[in-house]
Amino acid sequence: MNTHTDVQAQTRDQILAAFNFRHATKVFDPSRKLSDAEIETILEAGRLSPTSFGHEPFKILMIQTPEKRELFRDFAWGANGMMNGTTGQLGTASHFGIILASTAELMTAGSDYLQTHYRSTKQFPEEVIEIFNGAYGKFQSDDHHITSEREMVDWAGKQAYIVLANMMTAGALMGIDSCPIEGFDMDLTSKALTEHFDIDATKWKPAVMFAFGHRAKNPEFGKTRRTMEETVSWY
Repeated sequence: MNTHTDVQAQTRDQILAAFNFRHATKVFDPSRKLSDAEIETILEAGRLSPTSFGHEPFKILMIQTPEKRELFRDFAWGANGMMNGTTGQLGTASHFGIILASTAELMTAGSDYLQTHYRSTKQFPEEVIEIFNGAYGKFQSDDHHITSEREMVDWAGKQAYIVLANMMTAGALMGIDSCPIEGFDMDLTSKALTEHFDIDATKWKPAVMFAFGHRAKNPEFGKTRRTMEETVSWY
């Protein structure tokens, strides 16, 4: 029987193995599709991710049809295999998506959206909602100085990256490859989302694209990172 210490050691080994396995996959094997259970687990890891104040200022769009993916081809250069002449992640990934970040219309303290979120999702009593409105309002205006639309979307985008990081880690633990993608024209992506996906640009902005699947081949080079001593300082 394994002791608690043995189980902890095995878990640590699994975590580190998953992070060493994961790399930003540019071209996937299009013949290898994720099962429904696999992608549902990845998406559930995203849904259950923590966000500041529990506000969940993100939305996940899954884009599966080739026709819909091609709408981004001309201006999502990071999803074209880094412009290496291949069909890249757009054409080869088993699953492709975009995480949207909330705008100031939704995430400004006291907004109708947040009041509904507090009551329906969080199921807070009215006295707690009043406390949250005050605390979050102070956080926005005084603590983090989130006073412009750009600052609000940037803040929501930080939450979106927590979501994507957890999704990629969940995938890596299952031996599934992934790639976070920032290489796209923000304005043209927003325009495509409005025209073809009925996304209200006053409420949602694209934060990051992503792809999941199985690599077409192993990376040519090993993982390179700064040393622990260069990365972490202890005081």
